[in-house]
Amino acid sequence: MKNKEHSRPSIKKIQHIQTAMIIGYALIVILAVAVVSQLAVRKTDTVLKSKVTSLTSSLGVQMKLNLDSYISRMETIATLAFGEPSSYTYDATDPNNDEFEAINTEKLISDKLYSLCIMENFVDYGIVYRNNRTVGKISNATSSLFGENIYSELSSMITRTRTNDGWATGYGNDFRHIYYVKKVHENALIVISFYANELDSVFDNPETLSDMEIELVNQDYNILYSKSGSEVGDRLSDDIIDRIKGRGSATIMDDEYLISVNTCDDWYVVCSIPTALILSEKNEMKFFIYLAAVIAAAAAVVIGWILSYRITKPVKQTVTNLDTKARIDQLTGIFNKKSFEEYAHERLDNDDNTSACAMVILDIDDFKSVNDTLGHAFGDIVLARTGSMLRTTFSGEDYVGRIGGDEFCVLVNHTDDGMDIKDYVRGKCEQLCRMFDSNYTGENNDYKVSASIGAAFSPQDGRGFDDMYSACDKALYISKRSGKDTYTFFENISESEGAK
Repeated sequence: MKNKEHSRPSIKKIQHIQTAMIIGYALIVILAVAVVSQLAVRKTDTVLKSKVTSLTSSLGVQMKLNLDSYISRMETIATLAFGEPSSYTYDATDPNNDEFEAINTEKLISDKLYSLCIMENFVDYGIVYRNNRTVGKISNATSSLFGENIYSELSSMITRTRTNDGWATGYGNDFRHIYYVKKVHENALIVISFYANELDSVFDNPETLSDMEIELVNQDYNILYSKSGSEVGDRLSDDIIDRIKGRGSATIMDDEYLISVNTCDDWYVVCSIPTALILSEKNEMKFFIYLAAVIAAAAAVVIGWILSYRITKPVKQTVTNLDTKARIDQLTGIFNKKSFEEYAHERLDNDDNTSACAMVILDIDDFKSVNDTLGHAFGDIVLARTGSMLRTTFSGEDYVGRIGGDEFCVLVNHTDDGMDIKDYVRGKCEQLCRMFDSNYTGENNDYKVSASIGAAFSPQDGRGFDDMYSACDKALYISKRSGKDTYTFFENISESEGAK
């Protein structure tokens, strides 16, 4: 009996030790899971913030490019009016005008303007003369808004002296209409206007950032356009203004907002979203991680890894979806294939587009031998340097993209004032050839790198993207067959040479 009684404290002690070990192990496991979970959450938070900030910045830049493209298209449509010579030669203020001839001339101009007006949902598309006489479509709203000062007030909207034109809105606190004004001659202005909500097609944010607010504001931060339908003319939120004031191009993220701002002429494109909203999924998953760690002590590590995987998976999906919207090739700093072809198709496949443009394809000669001889690291250097050459050579209005491993393409939209586009492209091709003359790579810079170039012009060599690309490719083939390190225009190819 004593032996039994003596044994009970030993059993209890062992049980106490066992219980203490289980509790200690459970505490250690829970603590370990909590630490690992906390580290995982912080890492995910850091990565998500970095990626979302970067891709929101890309979205802001893309919205700016979309607006630039839209504005450029509107300006192009406005200048189409000059296709009728009397549009810029006729002066309604001339006292020597014959009344009958003036009536016929103004009818001819009006017919031209009305035919162009149907290309877009214009509110106004007309010419205003210094004596306040108008030709074309000038709405009653515009006439009432400016009254007898219509010519002088529209003239004050011309802010760009080099091109004698300008954009404006908010006259008389009317922000519903956006005006573009261009001087025709000393006594005449051409004016087009459209409703601000026509910009819906310009500011199209991706599905993954569907909650992001996109707004166009003027220098006084009055709203000219809002994706969410905020009242046009209202002032931007003070919380947003305080964060972007004095910034022309920036991305800001703090505990309250993620904001991207980009300047477009005298306006700002502002993309904003509450930080809590864009990180809400991460916060929800963090709660479930901690809850699971408390409940499942013995299996906390396994559950923690599962939950970490579950929180990482949607983040990766979000980043992947956002990356597909990114427009820039990371190695060369120019448009990637998808982005370039989207812009090129939009530019070349537009049946209404009558302005001349050109396409240039550049292919690095024997690029495979660079990788085989020097290694892929030097091959990447050659590609990056080629992207830099193209950005330096061509205008910011031209589209420059990498469309293959060692193949680059440029859609030329810009020429120096007064220069024929063929002379412009020829000069750029010769400039590239000179740059490649001194283009060496390798550890000792002893490996010569050259490139072959093919060029074609629209509309004579083709109108759509596929036709232009095919013409350039044939010209490039001739450059390759002619010994490489040169350029060829498609128009200089004979039929026998062009048959590949």
